[in-house]
Amino acid sequence: MSYRIGLVGKPSVGKSTFFNAATMNDVPEGAYPFTTIDPSVGEAYVRVECAAPEFEETCTPSVGVCRDGTRFVPVELVDVAGLVPGAHEGRGLGNQFLTDLNETDVLVHIVDFSGTTDIEGEATTGHDPREDIDFLEEELDAWYLDVLEKGIEKFETRYHGSEAAIEEELAEQMSAFGINKDRMKRTILAEGLELDPDTWDDAERASLAREIRKRTKPMVVAANKMDTPEAQANWEMITTDPDYDHLSFVPASAHAEKALKKADEAGVVDYTAGDGGFEIVGDVSDEQETGLRQIEGFVESYGGTGVQHALEEAVFDVLGCIAVFPGTASGSRDDNKGVFRDCFILPEGATTEEFAFHIHSDIGEGLLHGTDCRSGRQVGTGHELDHRDVIELVSTNQAAP
Repeated sequence: MSYRIGLVGKPSVGKSTFFNAATMNDVPEGAYPFTTIDPSVGEAYVRVECAAPEFEETCTPSVGVCRDGTRFVPVELVDVAGLVPGAHEGRGLGNQFLTDLNETDVLVHIVDFSGTTDIEGEATTGHDPREDIDFLEEELDAWYLDVLEKGIEKFETRYHGSEAAIEEELAEQMSAFGINKDRMKRTILAEGLELDPDTWDDAERASLAREIRKRTKPMVVAANKMDTPEAQANWEMITTDPDYDHLSFVPASAHAEKALKKADEAGVVDYTAGDGGFEIVGDVSDEQETGLRQIEGFVESYGGTGVQHALEEAVFDVLGCIAVFPGTASGSRDDNKGVFRDCFILPEGATTEEFAFHIHSDIGEGLLHGTDCRSGRQVGTGHELDHRDVIELVSTNQAAP
């Protein structure tokens, strides 16, 4: 599980419910601030169309599952401790929040679109969810700006004879955010700035910090509680606001997802995570049927509960990741190990060599070339892979699994 999705948001918006629905863990839930104190980490999944049927095979996943031709590939989900305004100054659980947040690759911001929790996470009515979206971005931007300013100060007070470029100094200072000097330089130039911090005013520094944050901590907004009229009205207002064009929004009901998964486990419904519908297959009371029909109306209107969609939006659309299957071009199989055992999530632009090293360093070090198992065509070590490629790795050290 090479990717970590961070669930973030103010207290009491359904973040822990979302986490439990996605992972079927049992972390505390409650309508009061800081239900989550320490981050909870669980295994969630993203869906990938299985390649095995194309080869007239039945897959045998080593991790995750395959259901009706859909692979559920594991990712790590982190329910980060509750956030309140002023976190970047240490208010609430701010310092812990920022530390935990920095260990994630992409964020899913859980926002109560029904407007029934205020900015502090207390019960209310009529709250504008835009305040929640804004405050999280502002907290993160303030945090990034503080680190950026320290890097600029270090650059300006460096040893007089130092030849270090500003992008090198800032990349070193902000390395915890996963940015290197080349990426830093591109970001500075993309902002229309010179490679000289003496020429940057306060607004330009703030804009640069925000851009670095957007590039290193991309975000999806999960519009939770969308099964309420208030949330649906807010959805229309917010998603058409050009101020939020840089964000991806997914309508969601964590409560509905959790209820359906529990009902599926109990044999009451037939439901697969992410589906746009379900079937009642067990005996239910009138009250249970009424509740399920309400969920059914929401699921059919929005094409699902949104929980699975939000995770996949984060991994495949926002991060741009791809899924790649190890395979064998010869069609041979090892009956002891099975076939199509693995499916790996890789970064956009990953090469054959990077795929090999991702599986095992020995395979990467001895890599000769890859083979596209669909076409039988040999591909070089620097060949960029596509989503759902099936690649055999030919290595002097050992065969890929």
